Amino acid sequence: MNTEKKLTEKLLIANRGEIAVRIINACCDMGIASVAIYADDDISSMHVELADEAWGLAGATAKETYLSIPAIIDIAKKSKATMVHPGYGFLSERAEFAQAVIDAGLKWVGPSPSAIEKLGDKIEARKIAASVGAPLVHGTQDPLQNADEALDFAKQFGLPIAIKAAFGGGGRGLKVVWKLEDVKELYDSAVREAQAAFGRGECFVEQYLDQPRHVEAQVIADQHGNVVVLGTRDCSLQRRNQKLIEEAPAPFVSDETYQEILTSAKNICQAANYVGAGTVEYLLSRDGKLSFLEVNTRLQVEHPVTEETAKVDLVVEQIRVALGHELSIKETPKAQGHAIEFRINAEDPSRGFIPAFGTLSLFEAPSGNGVRVDTGVRTGSLVSSHFDSLMAKLIVTGPTREIAIARAKRALKQFKIEGIASVLDFHRAVLNETDFTDEFKVHTRWIENDFKQDLKPTKRSIPNHQQPMLLSYIEIDGKLHRLGLPAGMFAQGTVPATQAEPSPIPEVQPEHLLAPINGVISAWKVQNDEQVKEGQVVAIMEAMKMEVPVLAHRSGKIVIIAEQATTCQADQPIAQIII
Repeated sequence: MNTEKKLTEKLLIANRGEIAVRIINACCDMGIASVAIYADDDISSMHVELADEAWGLAGATAKETYLSIPAIIDIAKKSKATMVHPGYGFLSERAEFAQAVIDAGLKWVGPSPSAIEKLGDKIEARKIAASVGAPLVHGTQDPLQNADEALDFAKQFGLPIAIKAAFGGGGRGLKVVWKLEDVKELYDSAVREAQAAFGRGECFVEQYLDQPRHVEAQVIADQHGNVVVLGTRDCSLQRRNQKLIEEAPAPFVSDETYQEILTSAKNICQAANYVGAGTVEYLLSRDGKLSFLEVNTRLQVEHPVTEETAKVDLVVEQIRVALGHELSIKETPKAQGHAIEFRINAEDPSRGFIPAFGTLSLFEAPSGNGVRVDTGVRTGSLVSSHFDSLMAKLIVTGPTREIAIARAKRALKQFKIEGIASVLDFHRAVLNETDFTDEFKVHTRWIENDFKQDLKPTKRSIPNHQQPMLLSYIEIDGKLHRLGLPAGMFAQGTVPATQAEPSPIPEVQPEHLLAPINGVISAWKVQNDEQVKEGQVVAIMEAMKMEVPVLAHRSGKIVIIAEQATTCQADQPIAQIII
């Protein structure tokens, strides 16, 4: 690629946070101008500041902003972008977005719309996998029409079963059923989550391997027919089907299984005429049974561990492929050393990993040999309730897994986050578990079933009542300019609504049932004045398109305080249970 060609490209990043910063850095390395977009809460974020240009989306929620295809295409045209990179999440696996980018005359950094359509439909992906002889468990050939079909499947093939969004990913719209009486409720929940997260509620069902490992293959393919599997990863350490710790190469995998993964992953992508970066995912049972799971037609959150062990910059490779170049690597490389990634989420592991939102009063990342931190936040950043809880990723490498773990312990000890809850204490605890460090007994439900350490609750962030400066932003030709005005310039009572302090939460009493998360009460499962039992699901709350059950903290008569559709703060009383 010549320098003149590099400088004529301008890449719009249809995303936010850590991945947007990651793509901006790759653009800088390649001499390509970058264009950021931002929702209201992201106006002062890192990706907005670091990009060459930043354009506002004029909205607060994901639906209004990073999921709005017309708004993004409009900004791409106004900014004179020539390329669009979707990152991960949001519109990254939406064929209609890829087509809209192409129809606008722009280069799409990703697979073709037809490949996204074929592989993004998990039912169709299963058919492609079967056609090339990839390993598969039993599953439905078509979307479920109702919960009864899921129940019939469970009776025929046995429990557990997995009800999964046909067009989803990231754990949203995925429910594992362990009891027949739970099929209907979990089917309905999967459909609701799928509809909220992906705009489509179709679900299918397949056998669920009990206590499986989650192993995947990173694939990259160019427009010239070259398809390369860059290596394997293990992503077994999950909660609510969302990954927390990933590593490459996948440890403790037999040579036979390794070759089966590489061969089937390549064959699936070739059969789908795949172009770009993608991930073929599998479940591996304790007795060594391998089963194809799905294809993610995008860059994965955990891509850095492959970058570190394969010595390939995947984002640069994605952009090169979109520009029509051949892959810089033509065969599976031998893994160099070992890499482990820790997702640094704004979640409280002591409270069931409930999301935490607010302003970071301190974000101090570690450094040193073998330490890489990909982040979209810093001290003073806002972690918004409208978006995913991922703040940063800690990637630690070493010549061996043992050395990588030792360095990870050092790095996690140095990592400091204050102001809101984080998963740092959980990661530190995992590195003291022999199930992870030595015997590798972890599986996709290890956190729920086997992780026994008690972690101390994180103190809730306290709003900053002192506001010495009021910040304002002006956008001029796509570039943001920040203005600071002394708060004293405004008379009391005239501070803009965005600066207003949240109303105080009432003092908690023993009878109070507390909201487990910052979110919306999407449904009450009981009636007012109904008798409930301790541990019973009495309500459903929703945050970041994930449903969280609210459990009765004791038995008694429930008196509902917060009605359905109410937005609540974590620890806010939403009902009373009177003994």
